[in-house]
Amino acid sequence: MQLIVAGASGYLASEVIRQALSHPKITSVIALARRKVEAPTGTDGSKLKSVIVKDYDFYGEDVKNELGEAGACIWTVAVTPSKSKSMDFDTVRKVCLEDTMLGLKTISEARREGVESLRFVYVSGAAAERDQSKKPSWMPEYSLMRGETENRILDFAKNHNISPCIVKPGLITNGGILKGAFAMVMKWTGMVGSVSIQDIAAVMLEDVVQGINVETLENEDL
Repeated sequence: MQLIVAGASGYLASEVIRQALSHPKITSVIALARRKVEAPTGTDGSKLKSVIVKDYDFYGEDVKNELGEAGACIWTVAVTPSKSKSMDFDTVRKVCLEDTMLGLKTISEARREGVESLRFVYVSGAAAERDQSKKPSWMPEYSLMRGETENRILDFAKNHNISPCIVKPGLITNGGILKGAFAMVMKWTGMVGSVSIQDIAAVMLEDVVQGINVETLENEDL
């Protein structure tokens, strides 16, 4: 299986790539990012192809051609809660929602003959609220937008032969060290718990390799 990892230069994506390159059932990894991505030390670099985009709102024909054989994608592109505080919300929405939907549409349409179903794993967050009639107590605009993104992915998947999975982690840890701005992230996740970066990467890879059976994975499922 060929796997696309979008946002490949990021924190979580780097661990996904490290494990994917060692997975016997993953034949190649397309590392989609805005800069060149190198294979982690000790992994099989021959399985990695770094594909560079200027941004996630445009895909040239050369990039689309690299995506056509993929049977799965793990999408990690987003603006974190802490970073969103210093950005215009329209920009945050563009990156988290609009660019995600364009990426999903582009990958879906790029599929070549013989590549039928696409497994699409989207990394969201524990506090993302799908019920748009609610008002979350903290960062309501951000949390509702992330929930809207989840809804849009699930709706798109129904009509495009895509098997989706929304992953909703709490705090992602690495050897006991919390990543990011502690107070901001802890509030946004609602203190729902944590998951190690190694565990969440492994669960997502098993989903794309073995097949997606559950559309939503909460933090406790990871």
